[in-house]
Amino acid sequence: MKLHQPSAEVFIPDQLGESRALARTTHLGIGAHQDDLEFMAFHGILQCFAREDKWFGGVTCTNGAGSSRSGPYSEFSDAEMMKIRRQEQNTAAVIGGYSAMIQLDYPSGAVKSPTEQELKDDLKAILTATRPEVVYTHNLADKHDTHVGVTIAALLAMREMPLDQRPKQVVGCEVWRNLDWLPDEEKVLMDVSGRDNLAAALNGVFDSQIAGGKRYDLATLGRRSANATFFNSHATDASTQLIFGLDLTPLVTDDSIDIVSYVCTLIDRFNEDVRTKLSQRIG
Repeated sequence: MKLHQPSAEVFIPDQLGESRALARTTHLGIGAHQDDLEFMAFHGILQCFAREDKWFGGVTCTNGAGSSRSGPYSEFSDAEMMKIRRQEQNTAAVIGGYSAMIQLDYPSGAVKSPTEQELKDDLKAILTATRPEVVYTHNLADKHDTHVGVTIAALLAMREMPLDQRPKQVVGCEVWRNLDWLPDEEKVLMDVSGRDNLAAALNGVFDSQIAGGKRYDLATLGRRSANATFFNSHATDASTQLIFGLDLTPLVTDDSIDIVSYVCTLIDRFNEDVRTKLSQRIG
């Protein structure tokens, strides 16, 4: 598989041949940064963990140069951070038993550019080689511009594929904005209870961020716990760890749906729900 960045890498944890490793992939995570997959697509990782009939593949689009750093990493250069972030991501792929871990090594500026086509083309090549049943990526209401850029590139790549080759399900996941605001009937509910040990192992790999000033490991498990407890106010908890997703599948099965209108319509529904509840009580 030919990718645009000369420094792009395809890492196969079990050293199977590249084409076979890509072809066995059933669940594909497409994230912006190293560690995004483990935080947002843990459901897919868990669905495939220690199985022979399902395999999780990961794609990280950026190079890690802009990562926050303090403490033991405060003096690291961008080049040093890029190297250690790539190592951390590959280590997570080993722990999670990924089919393949692809690091595209784009600078964030290229991912955020509305005119840049190379990322979309790379993602199309990966999607064509893997033909996954399920894709996990960032949600369209995420507040991180790079995350949104990755999602748009992924959706456009999928829309260029023949209809019968597109994923059956595409989920936009929580990272830099949760999805509590989504109407409950619109939430994709991903129960990841009972595997906190695996989650902690995957999250804890990214020491350059955790020791470097961002406690993503605690925040990620805390969000999942909060989702489980606060999801239903009138029933006991059905799970202990719950991830919310935004269903992006309609945007892949129907090219006529406007991407911006799709998510803004859901935001309008949230606005109307709040307005209605307040108006009923104010009179």
